[in-house]
Amino acid sequence: MKSVTIDNITDLVIAAMSPDMAPRTKEVLTNLIQHLHDFARDVRLTHEEWLIGIDFLSRAGKMTDEKRNEFILISDILGLESLADAISHNAHGNETESAVLGPFFREGAPVLPAGASIAQRNTKDGPAVSLRGRITNAKGEPVAGAIIDVWETGPDGFYEQQDPNQPDMNLRGRFKTDDNGDYDIMAVRPVSYPIPYDGPAGDLLQIMGRHPYRPAHIHMVVVAPGYKKLISQLYDRQDTYLESDAVFAVKGSLIVDFKPARDNSGAEYLVEHNVVLKADDGTAVKAV
Repeated sequence: MKSVTIDNITDLVIAAMSPDMAPRTKEVLTNLIQHLHDFARDVRLTHEEWLIGIDFLSRAGKMTDEKRNEFILISDILGLESLADAISHNAHGNETESAVLGPFFREGAPVLPAGASIAQRNTKDGPAVSLRGRITNAKGEPVAGAIIDVWETGPDGFYEQQDPNQPDMNLRGRFKTDDNGDYDIMAVRPVSYPIPYDGPAGDLLQIMGRHPYRPAHIHMVVVAPGYKKLISQLYDRQDTYLESDAVFAVKGSLIVDFKPARDNSGAEYLVEHNVVLKADDGTAVKAV
């Protein structure tokens, strides 16, 4: 039997995996083990430091529930979700760029008619914004019947599941494009806000000497048969945190102007944003 050493433990762990594993799973785990072990050797990781890391992850697990995912927050402030998003959804040509999903998405947002507001408290949720645009494919053809799922924080910077003063599913809604691919959504002007920093993610930000703020944005997920799901965000051009987003998710093509609305929509601002979807060619790597 071989004695386990600093030099051979990585090979021993990798060799212990079954040859019957799914190829992609084996590829991911092999590389994960290799990089983790190389990291530990590079920094000369001590057992005490390893215990601190385990405690950090344990605290993150205890704070995670259906309303808040601390692991996603940690991943976000390390730039990992943005990197994974860029690798998975690298836009080409005129396709709309993606952005991170974030930890506060909820399934089952109410289905609303065109022009309806996602704000259940009207003006208490902030200045009304008419968000309009057209969804097309790369050829410029309209995508009818696409579903657009949008959500954002309230004026206090909290999503509704964080805020007991907001109604359930406030500032969330799903809309469908018409035959011309057009959509019409009434939202509110978003505000910049700090990600939750009362847990391990916040501790990590403090250690790195960083602020917790995200620039004002509206989340958007677009799905349509025959096209890849688009997870994206729209950012207010006037926000002061565009250059220092705590989760590294801002992309220039997703920065929009909130112009004064000069129509009878009842909105104070108008945002026009067209979306170009990527055809689903079936080449996506299956999850491990």
